[in-house]
Formats: sequence, C-alpha cells, structure tokens
Amino acid sequence: MHPTKNDIALKTRAQVIACLSPLLADAIALKLQIKQAHWNVKGENFIALHELFDKIASEAEEDADMIAERIVQLGGEAEGTARAVAKNSRLKEYPYTIADGQKHADALSSAIAAFNEMGREAIDKTDELGDAITADMLTQIVRGLDKQMWFVESHLKEQARVQRSQVA
Repeated sequence: MHPTKNDIALKTRAQVIACLSPLLADAIALKLQIKQAHWNVKGENFIALHELFDKIASEAEEDADMIAERIVQLGGEAEGTARAVAKNSRLKEYPYTIADGQKHADALSSAIAAFNEMGREAIDKTDELGDAITADMLTQIVRGLDKQMWFVESHLKEQARVQRSQVA
C-alpha cells in the first residue's frame, strides 16, 4: 500500500480495500454487460432500451470510478484492466447471443441485482470495519442502481403480469 495521511488504521484500510477490489471488477464488468446490451438490443422498444442502457452504462462507469478512487484514497492500487476484471469479477458471463429487448432487460436486471447484492454485503462489511465514508459511498451506488434496475424491470412483460396478479 502506498503512504497516505488518511487517519483510518492501516489494517482497516487493507480490509476495506480487500472488500472493494472485487466490487471494482464487478462494477466494470457490469458496465460492459450493459454496453453489450446497448449495442445489440433489437425489437419493438429498441430506442427506449438503447437509450436507457446507455444511460445506465454511464452511471455504472461513474460507480466504478468512485470505487477505484476510494481504493487509491485508502492507499491501495485500483486494478481495472481487462485482464483484472475478467479474473476478479464475480458476475455471471453475459449472454452474447441475445438481441431481443425482453431478454436483454431480463439479463441486465439480473446482473444489476447480483451486483447490488454484493454491494449490500460490502456496505455491511465496510460499516462493521468503521469506514462510514466507504459505506455511504456504496449506499449511494446501490441506491442508484436499484433505481436503474426498476427502470429496466419495467420493460419486462412478465414482471408487469406478476405485479398485476399480486394486486388482484
């Protein structure tokens, strides 16, 4: 770790960095999965999904940047190369062969949900370690992606049918 005047104990910083590093790989992988959908979506809601996916990809890129910068602020090295992401991301591989908007919406909402689950675990861990700043940053990221997941899920016909049946 590189020297810093950050007043968080060295051991704690190392533990927070260990928590954030795989999440950085996940955030970069998520952004790339969203771009995969953005580039390849087809169907009746093409333009709406194409533009939505691009907006979400931009947000995911900002999220990855925040995570990387926090790692460095704490004295660590942000590992964001393609090889590091491929090696360290815990997200499932995105399906390359889909084009249908519904299938992309389903795949992306699943990827966002998986990322947010890991993000919530990291919130709890960094809070337990006493790093409220990192926990707050992660809360901001997960809150934003929860909203984006809602936007994506609203395009799922099956989701709408399930919601209607739950009301009835």
